[in-house]
Formats: sequence, C-alpha cells, structure tokens
Amino acid sequence: MTVPDLAVWAWLLLAFSAFVVGVSKTAIPGVNTLSVAIFAAVLPARESTGTLLLLLIVADLFAIVAYRRDANWKALLRLAPAVLVGLLLGAVFLAFADDEWVSRVIGVILLAVVAFTLLRRRFAPAVAGAGSHRVAAAGYGTLGGFTTMVANAAGPVMSMYFLASRFAVKEFLGTAAWFFFLVNITKLPFSIGLGIITPAGLLIDAILVPLVVIGALLGRWWANRLDQRLFERLVIVFTIIGAVYLLF
Repeated sequence: MTVPDLAVWAWLLLAFSAFVVGVSKTAIPGVNTLSVAIFAAVLPARESTGTLLLLLIVADLFAIVAYRRDANWKALLRLAPAVLVGLLLGAVFLAFADDEWVSRVIGVILLAVVAFTLLRRRFAPAVAGAGSHRVAAAGYGTLGGFTTMVANAAGPVMSMYFLASRFAVKEFLGTAAWFFFLVNITKLPFSIGLGIITPAGLLIDAILVPLVVIGALLGRWWANRLDQRLFERLVIVFTIIGAVYLLF
C-alpha cells in the first residue's frame, strides 16, 4: 500500500479541501460543497466519496463536542426513517454506477445544492414560517440521505429543513452536528461494502487529517470574525465551477 502518485497541485487542492471540511463544521455550514467538488475532480468519483467521508467524521467529532447539549432529538428521530430510505437508494445507485455516472450525478447534486442555498437566502422568511411536518421530514430526509450517500452533499438540503423547524441558532447547530455525525457513521458499513473506502484513500486521509483539525479549531475562532456573506458568495461561485467541470 503506497501513497497515491498525485501532482503537487492536486495535493494542494486536497489540503485546502480538508481545511475547508474542518471550517464547515464549526464556522460556516454548507461550505463543504466546495470540498465535494474538489475531491471528485482530483480523485476517481466513487473513491472521492469514501475518502471524504472519513474526514467529515473527524470534523463531526469537533462539532458534537462544541454543540453536544443543543440537539433536538425529536426532530432527529422524525427524520430517521426517511434518511435511511435515502441512504439505501444512494447505496443501490453506487453499486451499479461507474465513475463517469457518479461524477455527473455529483455535479448535478452540487448544482441542486447551490440552488437550495440561493433559495434559502431568497425565501428564508417564508421557509421559516412553514413549520415542520411529516411530509417535509419525509421529503428532506430522503433527499438528504441520498445526497449524503452519493456525494456527501446534504448540508444545504438539511439546512432548509432545520430552518423550517424554527430552531434557535445553537439548536440548529447542535441538531445538524448530531445529524451528520450519526448519518456519516451509518454510512461507513455501506461505503466499506461498496468498496469506495480504499487503502489509497485511507493513506490520503491520514495525511490530510491534521488540516481538518486545524480548520475545525480555526473555524471556532473565526466564527464571529469572518465576512460570511462575501465568503459564501465565493464558495457558491467555486462550487458551480466544480459542478460544471464534473458534468462536462
């Protein structure tokens, strides 16, 4: 088992993505879509999903330590059945899809994620007043389970649901932290069985984990100091570029 022979620019992009993974969990939810695009562009699409998953779990640990007492467990239990359905649908897709199809689907998912993010900004007051109900839990839970299984890209999808549930800030962050930690742990057996977690991917993760830790720690420090509006606009632009690259 040897370290993958990647170009210097590829390693730099992966290192930046690992840092972003950490920041996304402790400072700016949703920014992780940029990492999804970069990983899928640098690595084989299927392998990128498994490699990124392990880094996300490391970052999840920091998030649940920070917000461990703030989760809404009723909302998490309400989502659980639909999320499991979405995970199974995603696993079936990965079992039959090749790298080209996975790459294109990740591209489509990323564009959809950008659309969700823009709609959330545009219609946030209306969404916040919609409340939470079983149909919303079934729809968002299924889509969230599928997108996270195929592309680790459920952040903006689930943010829409948590926003509609009228969570306070800490409750929002705590529920999201526990949601993604539990979902990502659930995905591990599927990912191992599908062969998308590889020895080469584990070596990449071992190299990149320190950058995830740095990103998570600095994210906590930066949370109240960043110009978040400008940063999120840049993330959307680069995510669209990454998605178009994957599609074409």
